[in-house]
Amino acid sequence: MDLHITGDAAADRLLSDDAFALLVGMLLDQQVAMETAFAGPEKIRERTGSIEPASIAAHDPEALVEAFKQTPAVHRYPGSMAGRVQALAAAVRDDWGGEASAIWTQGDPDGAEVLKRLKALPGFGEQKAKIFLALLGKQCGLEAPGWREAAGHYGADGTFASVADIVDPESLAKVRATKQAAKAAAKAANG
Repeated sequence: MDLHITGDAAADRLLSDDAFALLVGMLLDQQVAMETAFAGPEKIRERTGSIEPASIAAHDPEALVEAFKQTPAVHRYPGSMAGRVQALAAAVRDDWGGEASAIWTQGDPDGAEVLKRLKALPGFGEQKAKIFLALLGKQCGLEAPGWREAAGHYGADGTFASVADIVDPESLAKVRATKQAAKAAAKAANG
């Protein structure tokens, strides 16, 4: 799997090679540009020396916040997001033996079960879990039966609705346009 989300070769390589890094990128994908969010795991790895769940979970919380604050910042809300990443790392360490991919592979789960597992993670609500499930199915080779149905409209091909649909700069532009149109429609609907 070769992901092309951030426009940065090292960050995209880490996302492609490390399931926990990809999970962290998804967690960070709120209130910042998608590229910034998904480049975050590489910044964390560079600044702390590791992106391993056990290492991040055991990291001094104040030092982790400082790593998030370094320029360029990992996220616009470094304190709260450092805490969320640390909570996610602890959950992966404690509940999944430190192996993030076990969330979608252990016990050969179907799409509905993977979605349930993702929603149980700290910082993953319904929408974020569905988007990540779609990313796993569309770009990471997940073959869990029913993953498209569990991912909802994010699982459909050709929607350009989320990061799951980004494979190059052109598809990134289409996803941005879709998101902007949805925001405009929501704004119009709310008067």
